Amino acid sequence: MPVRSLTQSLLRWPEPEQVLHQVRDWAERVAADHPGLVRVGVFGSYGRGDAGAGSDLDLLLIDTMASGPQHQRLLAWPLAELPLSCDALVLTPAEHRELLASGSAMGAALTRDSRWLWGRRGTDD
Repeated sequence: MPVRSLTQSLLRWPEPEQVLHQVRDWAERVAADHPGLVRVGVFGSYGRGDAGAGSDLDLLLIDTMASGPQHQRLLAWPLAELPLSCDALVLTPAEHRELLASGSAMGAALTRDSRWLWGRRGTDD
């Protein structure tokens, strides 16, 4: 979320590296309650490195225990704790591999733009 500058009356958007650091910290915290979480990344503007004022956060969660439709999968995650409004995609490792191999525009965008911020030790995905 934008934060008020201490020396000005203007709102200041958080720096991209600050946002990414907060996402890493968030992933560490939520991983304790989600043993199926194996990777957390961003895509879109934060993945490409061109995020700026007004950019939202496109989050990619790879969860071995994910099931059901996306809107139900999202309910399990405390996305409101993230520093910006967020669009999230929760996939199993197999779904992620299939999407990347699909030849779809989304698969191509994830291949090109994903930036991994956190991964559970001892997992291949």
